[in-house]
Amino acid sequence: MSDRFRELEKTQGSRVKDVVLLATVTSFEALRQPRKADLRQFEELFVPLFAASSDEARRQAASALSRCHHVPASVAYQIGSAPIAIAAPFLAGSPAIDETMLIALARSQSIDHAEAIARRDDLSPALIEALVERRQLAQGGLDAAAGRLIEMPAIPAHAQPPAERDERLRQDLKAMMRRTPSQPEPQMPSLPAVDPSHGALLVRFARLGEVNMLASCLAAVLGADLSLGERLVLDVSGQQLATVLVALKLPISDRLTILSYLYPYLAEIIDGRSRAELMLDALDEAACAARVASWLDTAGKSERTPQAISYLAANREKDARRPGLHAAPSRPALPARARLAPGKG
Repeated sequence: MSDRFRELEKTQGSRVKDVVLLATVTSFEALRQPRKADLRQFEELFVPLFAASSDEARRQAASALSRCHHVPASVAYQIGSAPIAIAAPFLAGSPAIDETMLIALARSQSIDHAEAIARRDDLSPALIEALVERRQLAQGGLDAAAGRLIEMPAIPAHAQPPAERDERLRQDLKAMMRRTPSQPEPQMPSLPAVDPSHGALLVRFARLGEVNMLASCLAAVLGADLSLGERLVLDVSGQQLATVLVALKLPISDRLTILSYLYPYLAEIIDGRSRAELMLDALDEAACAARVASWLDTAGKSERTPQAISYLAANREKDARRPGLHAAPSRPALPARARLAPGKG
């Protein structure tokens, strides 16, 4: 895995660290049961990259890791302590944060962090109590949403039985959430459609092992820079390329062919099915489309003009690799003596 990151470090542009961060996260996502060595290596790579990357890259990394069950504690705390625009999806849905860390984050971070934690489905009584206390402390008797003073009487621990006390805390928390404006649901991103000729080229390049041409064709299909296509192919797990193929709605037979030829280990059969089939079955089309759209945004798609690829574009006649485009070398002029006919000295 470290060799692949050395290759990524050669990428040109001002967002090299963003690319490496997202590649690190994607590779870690592909590990279903990471070993201790994998967790340690991921922690060593992620912590400095996350601190040095852009906000958009950090937001995508946090959103991706919110679905992982095995996230190192230092990584989870670093993401949870980030600005709320970055940490919100991780705090609201990550199964890797334990109750102790959630309580610590609720008490040490902003009220927005506490409200993100309150959206979780598995709130314990201790966590609910910490969230309510954080809300009361932040308000200071002032309802920020309504702009008026409210009464928040303290509840002595001995005044109510534990069951009633927990229920009161839950009601307070629900009231707090009702005052929080709901976020609009994200719309499904639209990606370019793949015409049959490009689909056939992707399959052909995969069969021939032409990795560079496959990356160029993939970049042309996405309307992105060549560096994005190279990054997708450099992911030796095949997870990124599989995500793109699903998002582009390529036929299932083409997806399996491309993945199996480009990553031979995905052609291995497990219980009657290939690894490529198992990987594709685990991917959701809507989630893949959203992830690819975020990759395009991070790569700055709108700020670049897609490169014309000689073997795909209209300037094919200018391709220097085609025969017949080079002038025949001129024959050197013979000396005057050599031009004389034999015997006419």
